[in-house]
Amino acid sequence: MKQTKNRDRGKLKDGARAAGAGQGQQTDWQGPQDWQRDGDGPCLALGEPGAFDADHIFAPCVAYEGGKYWMWYCGSRGSVAQRVFTLGLALSADGVRFTRHPRSPVLRFGSGTRSILTPALLRNPEGSVCRQGGRLRLWFSSCDFPSGSARHTLHETSSADGLTWSAPADIQIENIYSPTVIYDGKTYRMWYTDVGAKPWCFRYATSADGCRWSVAAQPVMVPDQAWEHKRLFYPTVVQAGGRYLMWYGSYSHAAGAEPRTSLGFAVSDDGLHWQKNPANPVFGPDPAHTWESHYTTSQSVLRLADGSWRLWYAARPKPPFAHKYFAIGTARWKPADRPA
Repeated sequence: MKQTKNRDRGKLKDGARAAGAGQGQQTDWQGPQDWQRDGDGPCLALGEPGAFDADHIFAPCVAYEGGKYWMWYCGSRGSVAQRVFTLGLALSADGVRFTRHPRSPVLRFGSGTRSILTPALLRNPEGSVCRQGGRLRLWFSSCDFPSGSARHTLHETSSADGLTWSAPADIQIENIYSPTVIYDGKTYRMWYTDVGAKPWCFRYATSADGCRWSVAAQPVMVPDQAWEHKRLFYPTVVQAGGRYLMWYGSYSHAAGAEPRTSLGFAVSDDGLHWQKNPANPVFGPDPAHTWESHYTTSQSVLRLADGSWRLWYAARPKPPFAHKYFAIGTARWKPADRPA
């Protein structure tokens, strides 16, 4: 296992910090976010009976490359307890209407019982794909659900075409879920959910090669807003205006109520010290749509050419949960007062 603890929580390059300081003062990124859904239905629903994603679908990882949107996602069939997720692929010309690639699933874990969960492409700081040597690099969490284990581990794979992936590498980090990985030209930076103890929190790690990680000794974010119930998960981090932006999930229901999840938002100058939006949560379930009436998380976020943002998220209806997640939706937000 290629993980070390590091009490030096890291610094940005002086030039990046100076540039970010001036730009970051242009906007505080705080306040409500008016996300508009693209229609009443999901952009990708469960697969046909018998398909690899017939019963569970979640964790969209979306990238724009070659004039189209690529969505890698996790799909499974079978009961919740026996689910084994593999990596699917769907494509879209507009980011709203997706079609499954006929070769899906494009990656399975070799053991047959370990799931591929929460895929995360290597990205440039602003969210675009970062290829290295012409190849995509992708990290994912894995767990053996049929065994009853809750042990989550981090693995890496790579691909030249997004269809044929290398065999997953050995464990890099333990107790990890839903990573985000960006490369600033010198350092790999990762934010992830620590599922080793409750309440779940976010941790930060750095690496010189993307294989051997140094994990900061203290969490960079913990549940501390009134709406955040028990745990945090799915940190999605991107840079804009010289600052780090994070959309993240949490349970948002009151004690004794039906479980629900929503998305919060936070901003940071260095990726380590975060200021949560006082208007959180900024996006949540829509009771008018049965397919997303209770859960809206495991998201992917990209900034579009016109300065707006597009969100892809997994959703599910009210309990009982025959499907761990039920569909993938999309929404768009164009901040009127934010610089392009």
